[in-house]
Amino acid sequence: MNNFLNTSVFLAALIGATAIHAQTSETNDNTVTVEAEESELSLGEEATPRVGETYIKEVFGDWKMRCVIVEEGAEPCQLYQLLMDSNENSVAEAILFPLSDGGKAKAGMTITTPLETLLTAQLTMNVDDAPGRRYPYSWCSQVGCFVRLGLTAEDLAAFKKGVRANISVVPAQEQAQPVNLALSLTGFTAAYAAIVAATPEQ
Repeated sequence: MNNFLNTSVFLAALIGATAIHAQTSETNDNTVTVEAEESELSLGEEATPRVGETYIKEVFGDWKMRCVIVEEGAEPCQLYQLLMDSNENSVAEAILFPLSDGGKAKAGMTITTPLETLLTAQLTMNVDDAPGRRYPYSWCSQVGCFVRLGLTAEDLAAFKKGVRANISVVPAQEQAQPVNLALSLTGFTAAYAAIVAATPEQ
């Protein structure tokens, strides 16, 4: 009987010691794993634009002046605005840039619309309550469909005095329901002056 008790006590002590050793080993393994994971963590780096990347140089009201980083020389810049529908959905983009070739058009604008646009309906635009004009689509890509239009000195003057340019596009699947977009002219005067100053004369 005493031998059985002694054997039981010995086995219990042995099992306990084995469990403690196993737990200690598991803890050590976890510690090594955590330390290994921490050693692989990135501390990050300063997120400065690189050559060829586009960044927002300045904001003028609802217009953003976006420029491209270059190794040397003047950075090419454009004015940018994202166009929303009445439900605040992003629908189109407008990019504006000055022209210096001495032609009737003093600035150019590219408007990008969704691929589902009815091209034959063209795009219409007017400032505030002024009569509108139609502009044809130039081409489409995987990004969307593009309208390239020229702005005369009179058009630019209207932009500077106006509140918004009303843009209308026709969806191919819902031709009876044109989508009306508002191109805000808030900040345009300062934005255009800045983009002209940033554009080198050719």
